[in-house]
Amino acid sequence: MSPRARLAALVAVIVVVTVGAGGYVLRERARQQAAAAGAPAAATVEPAALAGRPSLVFRNTAAGAGYGRVALVALDDPDGPRAFTPAECERVYAVAGAAVCLAADRGLTTTYRAQLLGPDWTPVRDLPLNGLPSRARLSRDGSLVATTTFVYGHGYADPGQFSTETLVSRADGTPVGNLEEFTLLVSGRPVNRADKNLWGVTFVDGDQFYATAASGGTTWLVRGSLAQRRLTALRQDAECPSLSPDGTRVAFKKHGDLPPGQWRLAVHDLRTGAETVLAETRSVDDQVEWLDDDRVVYGLPRGGSAVATSDVWAVPADGSGQPRLLVPDAWSPAVLRAGQGEEGSTP
Repeated sequence: MSPRARLAALVAVIVVVTVGAGGYVLRERARQQAAAAGAPAAATVEPAALAGRPSLVFRNTAAGAGYGRVALVALDDPDGPRAFTPAECERVYAVAGAAVCLAADRGLTTTYRAQLLGPDWTPVRDLPLNGLPSRARLSRDGSLVATTTFVYGHGYADPGQFSTETLVSRADGTPVGNLEEFTLLVSGRPVNRADKNLWGVTFVDGDQFYATAASGGTTWLVRGSLAQRRLTALRQDAECPSLSPDGTRVAFKKHGDLPPGQWRLAVHDLRTGAETVLAETRSVDDQVEWLDDDRVVYGLPRGGSAVATSDVWAVPADGSGQPRLLVPDAWSPAVLRAGQGEEGSTP
């Protein structure tokens, strides 16, 4: 075959692959739109109707026009009307007066962006984001933002098969640091392996935070200092921590002796070091949120739907009771508490 013929054949293959990929995207989009069109409409209210009320913020996964949009429900009426915002996010986290949104722009090539949202749920500024969105958190006063992305790989099932980037910045856009560049101390010794990864930040205040560190197939709960650019390991087998409202406990997911890609929820007491395994026996791959000092909430995917959906569940934090469905068709929960934040207002 002549060089010109080989070139023509290569071009033909590229065209076929491109057209096929484009056709798949269009067919999938049409399928989801058809499923959404047949979904029953949920009762809605304006976000202003929930102003000042403790609320749960989440990504709506109910099929319909609001799929993927950020919504709110009152904490004392989680089955009640949803207040839809203009924001569309893959993952969202909110405190009083601000929210961080990790969003996807889908097409033949999907791109991602991170944005800080203001009180009206519209973008205030763009934030650095390199890779596939995974986790997002704000400090309680909204002054610090943390985002985690996969720059290589797509999940936490095998610590040796992915690479993360966890960036902390101030709400005004000023970079604070990439946690992979901080000093990691395990048993007093620095860990400098190339496979070191950090993810899942939960803030204590304007300097201290907790996160997950991983290296050599081991994960640790670490306490970090932004000012000292240092991370200190507290215990092994703890991922995606979330600090309780009273600051005494950290909820997390642990692997234990489960098969790869499965986790159980547990709580670590920061005062005593005691661990409590929670009553949720299903595998949870989420960074949980504290509903109050006694319960945590988290997202779980739901199968059997024409559109990818999930639900938000709650379970006691002391190991008692049973999980209960809190908000159906929801993902990425964040709790807006009464009096939360310096501004005292709801976004």
